[in-house]
Amino acid sequence: MNFQDLKREIKSIISENDKSIDERLLGICQLLEEHIDYYNWVGFYFKNGDKDELRLGPYVGAPTDHTIIPFGKGICGQVAVSNKNFVVPDVSAQDNYIACSITVKAEIVVPIFVNGENIGQIDIDSNTADPFTEQDERFLEYVCKKVATIIPVETYIY
Repeated sequence: MNFQDLKREIKSIISENDKSIDERLLGICQLLEEHIDYYNWVGFYFKNGDKDELRLGPYVGAPTDHTIIPFGKGICGQVAVSNKNFVVPDVSAQDNYIACSITVKAEIVVPIFVNGENIGQIDIDSNTADPFTEQDERFLEYVCKKVATIIPVETYIY
């Protein structure tokens, strides 16, 4: 399935209003992990209330101990601070990398914005070295924009 086909599927999952937000997010994770062979762990992290940390949301892949990540720590924590995509072609070359599995070779993290505020991110680990292209980035930005439409704004207003 190519990115255009996946976009249609994402749109369909997002519009399933009879399902909870977490069910839809899990559906997106399952879709991406199943149809993109180098997406080996796919998950969402969200800002944890008014704390400067992220909490793990729905995901597919190997279990992780990293259910809470402080802002600034690891790739996800850095994206929470920088508000920018972070593509890591080789995780072993990153000083501030939190290892989830010895099989992970690369990672991409793209923030989710609601009303201009970074409220979370999609995180993808790959067991393939340097697999992510600009097309992956643009596609994941699309996914994050769609996800932002179902996140209740009041969840992140303090």
